Amino acid sequence: MTKISSIILYCVLCSLAFVLGYNLRFFPNSMSEISATPATTFHWKMVTAWPPNFPIFQEGVEQWAKDIDIMSGGRLKVQVYAGGELVPPLQTFDAVSQGAVQMGHSGAFYWAGKVPAAQFMSSVPFGMTTKGVNAWLYEGGGLELWRELYKPFNLIPFPAGNTGVQMGGWFNQKIESVADLKGLKMRLPGLGGKVLAKAGGTPMLLAGGEIYLALERGTIDATEWAGPFHDKRFGLHRAAKYYYYPGWHEPGSALELIINSNAWALLPADLQKIVAVAARSLNQWMFSRFEALNIKALRELQEQHHVEVLEFPPEVIKELKRLTSKVFDEEAIKNTSFKKVYEAYKKFQADHAAWNAISDGAYSKALRN
Repeated sequence: MTKISSIILYCVLCSLAFVLGYNLRFFPNSMSEISATPATTFHWKMVTAWPPNFPIFQEGVEQWAKDIDIMSGGRLKVQVYAGGELVPPLQTFDAVSQGAVQMGHSGAFYWAGKVPAAQFMSSVPFGMTTKGVNAWLYEGGGLELWRELYKPFNLIPFPAGNTGVQMGGWFNQKIESVADLKGLKMRLPGLGGKVLAKAGGTPMLLAGGEIYLALERGTIDATEWAGPFHDKRFGLHRAAKYYYYPGWHEPGSALELIINSNAWALLPADLQKIVAVAARSLNQWMFSRFEALNIKALRELQEQHHVEVLEFPPEVIKELKRLTSKVFDEEAIKNTSFKKVYEAYKKFQADHAAWNAISDGAYSKALRN
């Protein structure tokens, strides 16, 4: 081999070594690192406030967990436990807060004793419907206030479902005037119960499983539960004769996904995004499901079971609305967080009402004419 050939071969070999070294550095080594350190798989537990196999509520959460598994490529697996399977239904908040489990699903108004202002994050008497609630939470500062309320409890909340406007309840006597509310024993929790008390009624707290017998035996005169689909499933039409609307006490009950903040901090950014987007999807699905099933159930209650569906008299609604403002003002005096959230909610509700009057409200009026 000549001297020139040796030099050429040397240069070729050097170039080849450089190229191979470059490729090994940026491709094989990277792939080796990825395969050597596989992505972490997270195994989380979620508890709910809902009974096993409870349609829409528990059903939706269990499907949500399956969706999370698929979207994360199996990197986030969530085992869902219905109320009572791991912890009692009304201990969901505490179990997630204390880190016993990573996630929970419930309604924020259940924690009124711990966080009075949390009721605005679910539903309050004469509050906003689902459309307004979602607008406030996602784009009007409501979610930021919600997270501020839950931060001391080591929780991060997400909207994750909505029942839509509920019915006003089942009654064993007609409500024809404000006087008919006096002495009325009604299963009606939360702020709605406080309003009823102001009207002279007696609010009572009963678990869902106790409602039917209490109404049938006359322990209570009336009860609210949810909407036609779930009310029919509970058989409330067999225990009471009159079915009233509208659901002034819960016009758009949002449900919540709560996550322990320490567990949340351990999730990579992409899994956090999957959880957040999936929660939005669950929020929309639950509301849509309620709307579709309530249509059919109400028709069956009227046509097959001959339930008398009645509207509350205007004077009754007017008085309940007046008393609601009084209750809110009294609660605001007692709790600074309640006052802060109430003022923010009230402002957004007024702004939204002005827009709604010339959008949905005006359109609904046009359809009736």
